[in-house]
Amino acid sequence: MQQSTLKKLSEALGISISTVSRALKDHPDISDNTKKRVKELATALEYEPNTYAVQLRTRQSNVLGILIPMIDNFFYDSFIAAVEDEARMHGYSVMIMQSRDNVAIETANLQLFRKNMVMGLFAAVSIETENMLPFRKMEEMKTPVVFFDRVPEESGYNKVCLSDETAARIAAEALIQKKKKHVLALFGHPHLSISKKRCASFTETFARLSPDTTLTVLYPESIEASRETVLTYFGEGKRPDAIFCMGDLILIGVMHAVHALKLNVPGDIGVIGISNGLIPTMYDPKITYVETSGFKLGQLAFTQMLHCLKNGPAENEVLLESLLVEGGSL
Repeated sequence: MQQSTLKKLSEALGISISTVSRALKDHPDISDNTKKRVKELATALEYEPNTYAVQLRTRQSNVLGILIPMIDNFFYDSFIAAVEDEARMHGYSVMIMQSRDNVAIETANLQLFRKNMVMGLFAAVSIETENMLPFRKMEEMKTPVVFFDRVPEESGYNKVCLSDETAARIAAEALIQKKKKHVLALFGHPHLSISKKRCASFTETFARLSPDTTLTVLYPESIEASRETVLTYFGEGKRPDAIFCMGDLILIGVMHAVHALKLNVPGDIGVIGISNGLIPTMYDPKITYVETSGFKLGQLAFTQMLHCLKNGPAENEVLLESLLVEGGSL
């Protein structure tokens, strides 16, 4: 189809097919006048190059990959929106896949990214990820990988992260300032570096600034598990004066339980979370949270990706700072 269309352009303009092809590619040997004539007729005939053939020839696709654990997550949704906006402005498109926190699916997706010759990859690793070899294969093909949010613990990778330690410290300090003495702290999967960093910073802050506070740390991770954790905790006769939620899914589950228990916020229980920003505004009163913006992280990650595409893969870690957004839940 492509050769047929080039032939039509060639015959209509009275020039060779090779001249038409080079004019469409802005070859310096072709005059500006010829380029103008060729491109105007190509536009009129709605000519489109064979994208797959171009990829095979140049080994470039102008496609950037995004690999996330799950797409039904407000944080990743806003991250994707930011990357897609930036990609469009810079002449790229995006290919999105999800691992569902399954390392076999993650590995298969990485193979598909390689087959489609993506120019770069944004990746948040799955809970099960331990062997980084499949990601190293991307870099061996000169395809830069920018890890974000869920990143490898070891050094040697390009990472764009939320300031996890700072976010957890800010949340802990807000609870201490409100003189909370019995805190139920709920974190994500304990295997993930993001959970480890936030939990370590949160508990260290209490140990340093409020050592007499009773601090219970649990790892419910999902909405339903968070709901059941809170209901079970109260069912055992325990009465925390505040609940900390590491992420939005945990916050949703906690608020389901709070409503089921008919607790008043903040009269009966205080609530604070680390959040992308949308979920806390859906409650009355609004939940106090430490902002960790997926959209801002996406913009920062794209800046890092452009740097890698121009200068080659890098070993770097860039942090996005967090800030406290006051609601009425403490």
